[in-house]
Amino acid sequence: MSEKHLKELKESFVRNLNGTSIKEISLGLSITPLCILCRGLILISLFQNFGEIVYSWKYCLFLDFFLLVLPQVLSCTILSDFLYIVVVCISITCALGIYIIYRKRISHKNTSLLNICQSFLNAQIEHRNVPSVTTFRVFINLLTAISILAVDFPIFPRRYAKTETYGTGVMDLGVGCFTFANALISPEARSKHEEKTSTFHRVKKQLIAVWPLVFLGLGRLISVKAVDYHEHVSEYGVHWNFFFTLAVVRVFSSFILTFIPSEKIWFVATVIIFSYQIFLETTNLKTFILYGSDNKGTRLGFLNANREGIVSIIGYVGIYMFGVQIGSYLLQKRVFVKEWIALIVKFTVMSIMVFIIMTIVQIYVEPISRRMVNFPFCIWTIGQCMAWLCLMFLCDLTLVFVKYLTPGSSVPSTWNIYNYRDHGKRRETKKEIHFCLIEAINRNQLLFFLHSNIITGIVNLIIDTIHNYNLFSLIVLFMYMLLNCFISYILHINNITVKWW
Repeated sequence: MSEKHLKELKESFVRNLNGTSIKEISLGLSITPLCILCRGLILISLFQNFGEIVYSWKYCLFLDFFLLVLPQVLSCTILSDFLYIVVVCISITCALGIYIIYRKRISHKNTSLLNICQSFLNAQIEHRNVPSVTTFRVFINLLTAISILAVDFPIFPRRYAKTETYGTGVMDLGVGCFTFANALISPEARSKHEEKTSTFHRVKKQLIAVWPLVFLGLGRLISVKAVDYHEHVSEYGVHWNFFFTLAVVRVFSSFILTFIPSEKIWFVATVIIFSYQIFLETTNLKTFILYGSDNKGTRLGFLNANREGIVSIIGYVGIYMFGVQIGSYLLQKRVFVKEWIALIVKFTVMSIMVFIIMTIVQIYVEPISRRMVNFPFCIWTIGQCMAWLCLMFLCDLTLVFVKYLTPGSSVPSTWNIYNYRDHGKRRETKKEIHFCLIEAINRNQLLFFLHSNIITGIVNLIIDTIHNYNLFSLIVLFMYMLLNCFISYILHINNITVKWW
């Protein structure tokens, strides 16, 4: 088979797809927080039975990879048709783990569950950061890394791949989730909780921060064209790509936010998204995005060639601004457990409302379109991210409760109950390196995404991915993710942060 023919086959393999249901996507995403909860319960149970044990980094890497990464790979490949069973099995395992730890507790031994819960609600949480936000950002990276290679294998369901025009695939969430996640910890989201700086100073910081994205975008463009790598042109266009979108959205959003009071960000974001949808409905903009300036799908000229990537920036700016508003609210200081529970309740209600609005908009306006990043797509992305965050917060607080029952236990990348006696000691060791895959990837997130893309390209160049058995595909995906995690882990345990800007 010629290289040209193989390239055409790979391109057609990821084109003209219609996606899956939002219900299936939400169900698949719920596996992530459940895996985090299960991993935490295992660590607490080990402490409860054997006391404090110093594990080697190899053991910790294997445990995290087995509990956090492998379930994600399996759930989007051979277990994709059995997601309900997977979710139920992990949920039952977690429930049994909580029950066993509760029965074997030493602390609060003679206290009723009701009194324990009342005491727990008034317990204080160490608030140096918000672990669930970090975990959320890390797993967006992890799931993206899995998907960008898995999509080229038949074992990855076609309904999970990016849709052509309308529909919802798992991979359609990618750029929207990255945009939302970046906004959560943006300078604008943190501005109310840090030292006051001039608004245009934040724009300057963003200009400095995004140049690696521009550099990586140019590098991807040159390398893809040089090796004649297969592309899904209707995704971003001929020359545009993921990195360019993130860079432009961050700078453009920061510039707009310099003129907007922090409490009005959500309103302006709504106006931007809604106005964009009106333009799609009342002008030729929608026809231009889908069919080009001549209605024949032309790609002549820079704007025609990259129309999807350029025009969709408007929608992503709206998503980014909503993320800033939500991030600003998340980063407010909360001390007691009951305050975080109140946050989860508010977020749950808000995400339900967003999904209801999305359903109405899909019925009376138009379906979700990742290609246009229309109003329904923006609402779906925001609602899906909020719902996912809620689940991560809920699982994190569940682990805090179990740790409350087992004093001295520790789970990396989760909250700790504030302990006055240990406060000075914790302050001294706050930069301690934990053997934790989440912390390892978080340290070098951009690098993780970069080498995931490079390894994906290498695998596609040396393997005919679309003509392979499931077992071989799984082995390749496991080894690929193990290599990605190993690179991040080695850098982490050696305290190396790769940041050159």
